[in-house]
Amino acid sequence: MSQAESGFELHPQLAKDCLVVGDLPLDRVLLMNDATYPWLVLVPRRAGVRELYELENEDLACFWQESSLVGRRIMAHFGGGKLNVAALGNQVPQLHVHHVVRTATDAAWPRPIWGVVPATPYEARAADRLLAGLRTLLTDAGLVTPA
Repeated sequence: MSQAESGFELHPQLAKDCLVVGDLPLDRVLLMNDATYPWLVLVPRRAGVRELYELENEDLACFWQESSLVGRRIMAHFGGGKLNVAALGNQVPQLHVHHVVRTATDAAWPRPIWGVVPATPYEARAADRLLAGLRTLLTDAGLVTPA
């Protein structure tokens, strides 16, 4: 574990709401446990960081590279029409950035996704298949999967 990563712990709400895809060089990649939308969350593995501007310049550059790579790949993989990227942090103070693939036929289109329909958790087999596919999608980007 790097010095900058020392002390990193995933916020309990994110751990509760998400499934771990794996770790890119900077970010923990999470799958929101809501089958309504293809929805990943990137969490920089830096202790105490609440806002993007708090990242060191090198980490900020790495974040944007990883965010762009993840966005590009999930948009192609899921056939999205629009990628919503948001760092709200109103309920979970730890810096985390949502990457939601949107289509004109999704449950909330064209509105923001929050609060439109209740979350629908993935069934276990569907989650396992999706996690395996996402891990394959990101392996060549340096994704390390959990043991």
